[in-house]
Amino acid sequence: VARRLSLRKHPECHSMAGGKAIEHLAQTGNCQQHMFRLPMQRYRNCDFSFSGLQNLVNKAIIQKEKEEGIQEGEILSCVKDIAATVQHAVAVHIIQRTYRAMLFCIKNSILPSKNATLVVSGGVASNQYIRKGLQSLADANDFDFLCPPPRLCTDNGVMIAWNGIERLRAGLGVLHSTDGVRYEPK
Repeated sequence: VARRLSLRKHPECHSMAGGKAIEHLAQTGNCQQHMFRLPMQRYRNCDFSFSGLQNLVNKAIIQKEKEEGIQEGEILSCVKDIAATVQHAVAVHIIQRTYRAMLFCIKNSILPSKNATLVVSGGVASNQYIRKGLQSLADANDFDFLCPPPRLCTDNGVMIAWNGIERLRAGLGVLHSTDGVRYEPK
């Protein structure tokens, strides 16, 4: 969404990553100005998907560009409102799906009956709006909430690679040969 909104060209966001730019602009935007249908509402599971939301946002941006008479790549006058609406929709989707996962784990006795903890990490955990929503979800369901400081909430790929380095150094769970390992790409 940040790329489609050309946020690198926005004077407040030119040096920010896309998610950070969305969060920054959303702070002064109005999430009630636009409505985006939440993803996967007819599926009662814990899966996440943002492709449907992305399509809706792209269509709305195209429509707004036509209304404002601007070309793709120019900054829309309503960019802050779109950022706020997108951030809110993403947060609600994540919170709903996480809540379903919590209920599933409780129902199936996967978590301890006391001191259950919701752990949030990775890039999404650096977004304060989403973080606050998940904190509220944890509080409302008597879960502890564990989330690293935003400066440590980086891309999951980087975190997985770092974990791999640490495990290699410690000699834990490291395969020294790939013989016998089967994998099938999608």
